[in-house]
Amino acid sequence: MRKLAILIIALTTVTGCTVGPDYVRPELDTPEDWRFRIEDAAGTVNTEWWEQFNDPVLDALINQALLNNKDVRIAAARVEEFAARVDITRAGFYPQIGYDGTASRGSISRDAASKLPGTSRINDSYMAALNVGWELDVWGRIRRATEAARAQLLATEEGRRTVILTLVTSVASSYINLRSLDQQLQIAIRTLDTRGKSVELFQTQFEGGVVSALEVAQIRSEYEQAAVRIPALERQIALQENALSILLGSNPGNIPRGKTIDAFVLPQVPEGLPSELLARRPDIRLAEQDLIAANAQIGVARSQYFPTISLSGLFGYASTE
Repeated sequence: MRKLAILIIALTTVTGCTVGPDYVRPELDTPEDWRFRIEDAAGTVNTEWWEQFNDPVLDALINQALLNNKDVRIAAARVEEFAARVDITRAGFYPQIGYDGTASRGSISRDAASKLPGTSRINDSYMAALNVGWELDVWGRIRRATEAARAQLLATEEGRRTVILTLVTSVASSYINLRSLDQQLQIAIRTLDTRGKSVELFQTQFEGGVVSALEVAQIRSEYEQAAVRIPALERQIALQENALSILLGSNPGNIPRGKTIDAFVLPQVPEGLPSELLARRPDIRLAEQDLIAANAQIGVARSQYFPTISLSGLFGYASTE
């Protein structure tokens, strides 16, 4: 037992050895900031940018999309999945305990029992066992695997942020495009009304002999062109509403309206934002976490060259009682 204790202490001390390279972020040659600098630029970095439009309807649509969009739900479920994978991988650090138990009953034929006087035809058997195993992470395999699993979890979280950013941008862009189509439809309706009055005026002048039939035909052609424009815009509006409904996670239908397109004011992009903000993009951070996971997997692969050292124990009891 003393030798076994010394062996355990020695192996536990050696577990500080971890094979494989440590991750080092690649250096990028980026300037500290943009060409122009203002002091209040940092205040707009982490704002919910769509709220700067000051349109309650747009805010409500984005909140609905974040609650109901299926892609966001899938991304959130993947984060939970990879969080569980981290716990499963990290569990290898600790002793693994298992148990087993069986009970059985058998019966032999009467012919065989008659040849063995005093023997019961019914046989019962019971078994209970407890096993304990602990893999000593001498070469850092479990630590590297945990590092890779943690990086994959963070990559999945960045993937969720990418989905959210894409969703919010798509909802805002679709809504603004919808309001633009609404304004185009209103202009087309007013244009048609103006063309109709022009047709009536030229028709009256033609009847009075002031203008020719050719001029009346030209004005009527412009009226028909304006009339054709309206159904096309109505179709585009319906298609835009259907696409926006899909983003909202609801059945296709009418979309509520808020501000007109003329009332929208584009959010100001301040000067002086540091270039390191590019490294905070979710897709870039996702790629970096994938790189960290791949780097850790190198250590997991290299640890396979070395023997795996485990401590195991088994205690069991079998009886016919």
